Amino acid sequence: MKFSKLSERQILKAQAEGQFDNLKGAGKPLPPRGGGDYAEEAGFRIMAEAGALPKEIELRKAVQAQAEVLKNTTDPEKRKEEMRKFAELTQALAIQEEARRKYYGG
Repeated sequence: MKFSKLSERQILKAQAEGQFDNLKGAGKPLPPRGGGDYAEEAGFRIMAEAGALPKEIELRKAVQAQAEVLKNTTDPEKRKEEMRKFAELTQALAIQEEARRKYYGG
């Protein structure tokens, strides 16, 4: 049996059993599409709802936070240290993004 047929049967079975009744967001429009890889976005969303964030997302947040620190640092010596931290974080983020692209073949 094809996967699509099997999936369709499971969906119909769940509907008949009422498993889709009273779901969160039922009757509301779908959120706007992000324009990226939907399977990846869904995976990230599921992980976030479970309280687990991928390393890439954690690094993005860290880069944003470090950019804010860097923006507010005026002392030349401290600024140099904050710039080093920012560079390390952006490099680590780039490595994670590249690893994800290679893994997914994109």
